[in-house]
Amino acid sequence: MNEHDSPIVPRSNDEKVKLQNRLKRIEGQVRGLQKMVEEDRYCMDILVQVSAINSALKQAGFSLMERHAKTCVKHSLESGDGADYIDELMSIMKQFSKS
Repeated sequence: MNEHDSPIVPRSNDEKVKLQNRLKRIEGQVRGLQKMVEEDRYCMDILVQVSAINSALKQAGFSLMERHAKTCVKHSLESGDGADYIDELMSIMKQFSKS
């Protein structure tokens, strides 16, 4: 498994802003969930929010996976060093399919 400090193909500022905004929305959802628990809200209402947060996180992850495949993996394949990156991508895809 490859470990890198940064992506092979750096993210554009626009990509960073979009991802950061998505994560900030998720952070807000989590804070709202904490408040619901604090207020002793109805279990089903809390569970609906947990499901929404899980979905939002999964979508963020799929977005990152897609970007990784289209940039870093593609670049590594073109440079003749793709096998490790494909293995790495398949490994994370397996993790995502478990959740």
